[in-house]
Amino acid sequence: MPRCSTVDAGGRSGRPAPTRRRAGTPWKHDGFESHEGEVGVLLADGTELGPVYFDLGSGGHFHESSDWWAYDGTMRRPTATTLRGRCSCGWRGRTTYPIDWEKARGDQADEYDTSGPWADWEGHMDEVAARAVSLPENVAGLLGKLRERLDEIVGDEPLMVLKAAGELEAIVASASPLAAAYVRGDEIPMPRVAEALGMTEKAARSRLAHYEYLPR
Repeated sequence: MPRCSTVDAGGRSGRPAPTRRRAGTPWKHDGFESHEGEVGVLLADGTELGPVYFDLGSGGHFHESSDWWAYDGTMRRPTATTLRGRCSCGWRGRTTYPIDWEKARGDQADEYDTSGPWADWEGHMDEVAARAVSLPENVAGLLGKLRERLDEIVGDEPLMVLKAAGELEAIVASASPLAAAYVRGDEIPMPRVAEALGMTEKAARSRLAHYEYLPR
């Protein structure tokens, strides 16, 4: 299971799924950052809504929002009837959850139960992780221990951590351009590259280009 990088999103490895999470806080996992999850909303007819705009009263400037709680029907905004999980990669949850606006409006949005959409997105992330290429156990172990150790000493030995970061950057600069060249040379389709890296195609294409032009 991917490591969760948000404080309130929880995880499945021995930790209970929270029933409440801060409204508007995206869900992310370390190593899968381009898959950003959130609560989506639908109208009664199943239409997925675009952003809504708030007049801030500052010379025609408007605030844009796609947060689920903004579709409450006030101030001429549309009224959403159901919630579902969604991801920046285009995935949408199949299960929908009715909204009780008596409980969800205003300051109560942070307290509203969105665990259903979150759990569905977690299931999607399980599938993303399962399709991604697996690191050899010894490599994954080394990286995990390194991360843990650097987290432990960064407060007391920041210069040591910076030195280690420089060594890691040198490894990346040496190995990743060659790996990117092999990927290009083998003509691996971009959808397969994205799947193997656990990314969207846009993010994978950007990552590949970044590695190809790293100074060595």
